[in-house]
Amino acid sequence: MKIRTGFGYDVHQLREGLPFWLGGIQVPHTHGALGHSDADVLIHVICDALLGAANLRDIGFHFPDTDAQYKGIDSKRLLKEVARLLKEKGYQISNIDSTICLEAPKVNPHIPEMQRVLAEVLGIAEDDISIKATTTEKLGFVGRREGVAAYAAVLIVQP
Repeated sequence: MKIRTGFGYDVHQLREGLPFWLGGIQVPHTHGALGHSDADVLIHVICDALLGAANLRDIGFHFPDTDAQYKGIDSKRLLKEVARLLKEKGYQISNIDSTICLEAPKVNPHIPEMQRVLAEVLGIAEDDISIKATTTEKLGFVGRREGVAAYAAVLIVQP
């Protein structure tokens, strides 16, 4: 059995009036993340971590922001394609551990729905997806509410 780990990190600016997609759901807020796709920072770090673990490069390689077909795309579609690429190489997702860094809005009430949606997209159990949220104690761009950051670590196996 081959066991591999992967790590992902991403940031997006926050802008007033944009929809805020996080973990595959729209979270009510006055500001949303700015990006070429729907700017779902949590899905993007999970994609990067999974791709890295399988030595499949990164999200920008597979879904470049210079390609018009990805403009405004639902990041769940990207995640589904990443899961397909892993399966094609014979990998299974063991677990995902992620952290969202954000001052507002409060993310904790939305975590169970995010887990449900992500588990459905990936075809794994909700219990295999950990999502945590924290602030940066008003420090840096996250603390000033200028952006959102996220991290993910994954474990994949090739039986």
